[in-house]
Amino acid sequence: MPNNKKSPATPAPERRRQLLATAAEVFAAEGYNATTVRRIADEAGMLAGSLYYHFDSKESMLDEILSGFLSELWEGYDAVLAADLGPRETIEALVTESFREIDRHRAAVAIYQKESKQLVAQERFGYLADSQVKFEKAWLGTLERGVADGVFRPDLDIRLTYRFVRDTVWVAASWYRPGGLHSPEEIARQYLSMVLEGIALRGR
Repeated sequence: MPNNKKSPATPAPERRRQLLATAAEVFAAEGYNATTVRRIADEAGMLAGSLYYHFDSKESMLDEILSGFLSELWEGYDAVLAADLGPRETIEALVTESFREIDRHRAAVAIYQKESKQLVAQERFGYLADSQVKFEKAWLGTLERGVADGVFRPDLDIRLTYRFVRDTVWVAASWYRPGGLHSPEEIARQYLSMVLEGIALRGR
């Protein structure tokens, strides 16, 4: 006899992506601890119980949001670092890639900035600390290479410069909105002009 029993349906990938995007916006706006599954479900226009059909917890949603963002970030960063560019060109490419990631994952970047310090204490989010170490090594190494090669000023405080560039770039997630007046590449160009060339006219 034929088996008429239906197998449980698999959640559609596109629906999962939509729900994660909604959850990311709520987490970014209201904070992870203050956000409930019901709040995310309300924003998505569904019952809280229905959300559990797609995710077993809000922690799972946050994990998927952050790991997806970092995976894509490092795909871009690793390509830049493997391209054997000069120090200045590497900094320019890393900044540009950063703004592209803010464009693609603005809410995830905001969550990362607000929540990562408390999340790294949890075993599930240990990869956040690993990513931070790798991130710092990439930027500091490039700046050090630039000083050694005579591309950057010899009196440059490497760690202070790294913190300035890092914070200047990533804080843009607090105001940037995709589809705005300037593209990520144009914003990166303007930032790089200010960081690498300054804002005062030469000789003034």
